[in-house]
Amino acid sequence: MAPSLVQMEKVSLRDRVGRALRAAIISGEMEPGVVYSAPSLGARFGVSATPVREAMLDLVREDLVEIVPNKGFRVTEVSEADLDQITEIRLLIEPPAVRKITPVIPEADFAELRELAQNIVTGAEAGDLVDYTEADRVFHLRLLSYADNPRLTNLVSDLRARTRLFGLAALRERGELVGVAREHHDIVDAIESRDQDAVESAMRDHISQVRGRWASPAAE
Repeated sequence: MAPSLVQMEKVSLRDRVGRALRAAIISGEMEPGVVYSAPSLGARFGVSATPVREAMLDLVREDLVEIVPNKGFRVTEVSEADLDQITEIRLLIEPPAVRKITPVIPEADFAELRELAQNIVTGAEAGDLVDYTEADRVFHLRLLSYADNPRLTNLVSDLRARTRLFGLAALRERGELVGVAREHHDIVDAIESRDQDAVESAMRDHISQVRGRWASPAAE
């Protein structure tokens, strides 16, 4: 039996809330060790506690949060060693992957990639770390989709979800986040010119910066 419209809307809402929660965790707006209740998060996102609770259970399975009985959910800790290992794996995977697909990205898709890059800038200009983080995720996974390798895309998506970008708030406060966001336009520029060396270099610098400036508690 096909799902009803109500069921589809419920799943869609849970997914939307889940993406927002995941982005809030990655950006550091939801802090490790703090217990969050479904009702309080529902009020924050303007929804009832039910889709929040359902989305949080999805995140439990991803090991992003853990259940605190009778209280709510706690964001799991990610160690410095974890962040180093995540960055190392991403550097091994993403720059060469995007280099490889640069010649095959259809010219007709350049406008879409440019729009996705601009969405990141828009989030930065608004100072909205959740929107910024989600737009960044969409952009990078869209690039990897051209590799036509779902295992690769899913692996990178999982690695990104386990990152904690503690330094984003500090970059926002120093007025540097917009400049960082505009680097995504540089990546699109290199793709449009079909310059594989420039694309790989830009991706490598970008991911290294995540560890060096964004994902370091010292950045704050």
